[in-house]
Amino acid sequence: MSGSPPALTPDERSRLLRLARACVEAAASGLPAPVPAPRELTAGLVAPRAAFVTLRDRHGELRGCIGDLDDTRPTWENVRTAARGATVRDPRFYPVAPAEVADLVVDVNVLGDPADLADPAAFDPVRQGVIVSRDGRRALLLPNVGPPLGWDGRRTLDAVCQKAGLPADAWRRPGTRLQVFLTIEFGEAPG
Repeated sequence: MSGSPPALTPDERSRLLRLARACVEAAASGLPAPVPAPRELTAGLVAPRAAFVTLRDRHGELRGCIGDLDDTRPTWENVRTAARGATVRDPRFYPVAPAEVADLVVDVNVLGDPADLADPAAFDPVRQGVIVSRDGRRALLLPNVGPPLGWDGRRTLDAVCQKAGLPADAWRRPGTRLQVFLTIEFGEAPG
C-alpha cells in the first residue's frame, strides 16, 4: 500500500493553485511562466514532489492534463511545468487560446511517494493512482479517473497499460512494474 498523501497547508494549496492559474494565463498568451518570490516559498512548496495540473472547461470537459513525475524538483516547480504543459503541450488538444482561459477550471494533484503494488487485486482505483513501467514505457493514471467511467481496478490497470503503449494485459505479465500512490487534490470551484 502506498504511503500517506503529501502534507500541504491550506495556504500552500492556495499558493500552488494561484501559481498554476498564473502559469496557464501566461502560457496561453505566449509569455514566460511566473516564478514565486523567495519569501513565498514555504517548506511544503519546496519539498520535492511530482505534480499534475488538469484543466476543464465550464462544462467539466477535459481541456488538458499534464504532469511532471520528477520527484526531485520542488513541488512549485513541477506545478509550474505541469500547468504550462496542460495549456500548450497536451497532445490530445489544441493549445489553449487566451480567450478560453477565463472559462477554465484549474485542478492540481500533488503526488505522494509511489510504492510497488505486489498484488493487483489490492489496487483501489478510487483512492490510488497507478504507474505502469515495462520495456522503457511508462504511464500513469491519477486516482479516481476510471470509476466515473465505470472502470473497476482491472479495467483501470488495462487502461494504464494501453496509455503506455503496452498490451492491455501487460500488468499481468512478469516484468511489468506496477506502483500505486496517493495524492492530495485541490482546485478552483467550477462556475
